[in-house]
Amino acid sequence: MDTSLSAALGIGFVLGLRHALDADHIAAVSALVSQHRSVMRSCVLGTFWGAGHTAALLAAAGAVIAFRLTISPAMERALEGSVACMLMLLGGHVLLKALGSWRLHEHAHTHGGHLHSHLHLHGAAEDTDDHVHFLRLGGRPFVVGVLHGMAGSAVLMLLVLTTVTSPLAGLLYVLVFGVGATAGMFLLSGLIGLPFALTASRSEAARRAIQVLAGAASLLVGCWQMWELGSL
Repeated sequence: MDTSLSAALGIGFVLGLRHALDADHIAAVSALVSQHRSVMRSCVLGTFWGAGHTAALLAAAGAVIAFRLTISPAMERALEGSVACMLMLLGGHVLLKALGSWRLHEHAHTHGGHLHSHLHLHGAAEDTDDHVHFLRLGGRPFVVGVLHGMAGSAVLMLLVLTTVTSPLAGLLYVLVFGVGATAGMFLLSGLIGLPFALTASRSEAARRAIQVLAGAASLLVGCWQMWELGSL
């Protein structure tokens, strides 16, 4: 393999790792991971996100290379707007699920021979995800990854492909970039999933609180992106 190509592929992998750390990517995966209690499942979610992200990049790169297409500013804004809307929907869903699960209950207690009534907040029981089908688990993060793959800094990366002399080298670069992004998201989603896994069997209140934070973060990042686009 040509030395310059090897260097380009190495840079592409590192840029892919860095790409996984974009704020909108972290917000989206945090919202997805917050609904599970297993680090392994969190890693699976991140992997499916990376697969969708890479698939979208390869499809777009193929179109750019084969037909010398360019991505207009209007199209780029539309794609970024769809990501912002998706982040707001994800965050809102997580918030509604977390906050809506709490119920106010009245319990009677006896203290010193006297009967007292107390109000308590309890989280409603959730279905565990032990038997969630593998493909069903990965469907949503795959779609989220596809949207992210078509927007943001990934789109800027595709513009470079119009100057690549070898179509095969261009597609290989995109593939390596996607593998780097997938590897980065695999590790990141595992780290994000740790607090949910650690609190799952210890403190339901703590897990709910972290879940609310994840949902709020996704919602706020989506609103901020929409504001940046001048749509609010």
